[in-house]
Amino acid sequence: MFTVRMLVTEVAGPTPMPPADTDWELRLGFLIHDVSRLRRSAFDRCLKPLNVTRSQWWVLAYLSRGEGMAQSQLAEELDLGKVAIGGLIDRLEKSGLVRRESDPNDRRVKRIFLSPKSNELIETMRKVNHQLNEQILSGLTDEYLTATVATLGTMKRNLMRYLEASGGADQATADTA
Repeated sequence: MFTVRMLVTEVAGPTPMPPADTDWELRLGFLIHDVSRLRRSAFDRCLKPLNVTRSQWWVLAYLSRGEGMAQSQLAEELDLGKVAIGGLIDRLEKSGLVRRESDPNDRRVKRIFLSPKSNELIETMRKVNHQLNEQILSGLTDEYLTATVATLGTMKRNLMRYLEASGGADQATADTA
């Protein structure tokens, strides 16, 4: 099995603040988006040998944090339509990775549970994620990472407050900060 370490490159250190005449606020938004997109793409590449698609690993990752979630809640969390999540769950169920169960209080509600097979896959995904994080975070001090996590956490809480004040937000997402 290849290791992510094989791809490690030297990191020169933190990127300096842009000059005052640059629209740094816009750059910050693009940078956050680009880092997130590139990280997802890198993780996709790492999971390709396991035959796991982005949609599948995203569902499994969410369920690993909250097994037994209602299918409609999962669709909301992942920002997917009910038809899209239904098809995705169908494929995961056919692969033996999840199972649906009717809610005991409301048989119209389907709850999604992980199978033992998916638990093994999730453990492998976590190991791959750890290896990828070692590469991504190479050259960054614990102090710098702590400040980054604190900064992103504050930005997320501010965004959640904004969304709640302007028409509602998904509370479950706010709880993951």
